[in-house]
Amino acid sequence: MASRSIPILIVCTMGSSAGFIPAFHTAFRPGARIAITRPGYPAYVNTLLGLGFGIAEIPLNAGNGWRLTGPDIAAAHTREPFEGLLFASPANPTGAAVDRAGLADIVATCKRLGVRLISDEIYHGLDYRGPSVSALELTRDAIIINSFSKYYCMTGWRIGWMVLPDELIRRAEILQQNLFISAPTLSQIAATAAPGERDYAEQQKAGYAINRALLDEGLHSLGFEIGSPSNGAFYAYAGIAEFSNDSMAFCQSMLEDAGVAITPGIDFDRTDGAHFVRLSYAGKRESIELALDRMAKVLR
Repeated sequence: MASRSIPILIVCTMGSSAGFIPAFHTAFRPGARIAITRPGYPAYVNTLLGLGFGIAEIPLNAGNGWRLTGPDIAAAHTREPFEGLLFASPANPTGAAVDRAGLADIVATCKRLGVRLISDEIYHGLDYRGPSVSALELTRDAIIINSFSKYYCMTGWRIGWMVLPDELIRRAEILQQNLFISAPTLSQIAATAAPGERDYAEQQKAGYAINRALLDEGLHSLGFEIGSPSNGAFYAYAGIAEFSNDSMAFCQSMLEDAGVAITPGIDFDRTDGAHFVRLSYAGKRESIELALDRMAKVLR
């Protein structure tokens, strides 16, 4: 008997950020606790708390490449039960990404614990090990959030999308209509053209890959604590124990003395972030080389 494909409704959003708001209110009761990883994207914390939800942080570590696992989720749930998990792969700020087996473990753990998974897939396509794996390939119970900003280089157009389980669709439609009405028409038209320009997107990704290796080698030589190159996105999350125990002060010093802009780790981890910084390699190769040269003159 021939299998039939299951139709999927895609909700067009004003970027991924505008997708989180209806996603949270659609899937969870007021005040529900949602788990996020630490370090993680700071807007997760701010958005959840601003909307009246609680948070539970799941600490990750460099020893495991900053990757979330099923046991991490289960241990955190035992300490402090939560109703949802917001998870990104590849992740900001670490660039860590899980493979298919790792994502399947996360999906299975969430199902066993009765936790609703929200999969932030905004950096999909920017995975340097192989094709990115969507949670939609493994389950229809998760909420999928994505955007044209990163892989398709459309930051500022504010256009993204969301895929929800069938039972949440109508509620999401009502919230979307009242909160945002719709994404801009011009941005929607531009987004329809983006998938036909994948050659350009892949060229940009190839440039990121070169910058990734260049920055990794340079940071190692300067004395930053950094493991293997990030799995995806375009970030390096590096320890600064050799130089400072205050990431904010270190970043201010790099900006003032070297003319290099770096993001302090406390933006992503309020507990241990003082010992880390995030660097982006999304620019030109010449910019990476110049930044490394300027930092070398100051740090040495």
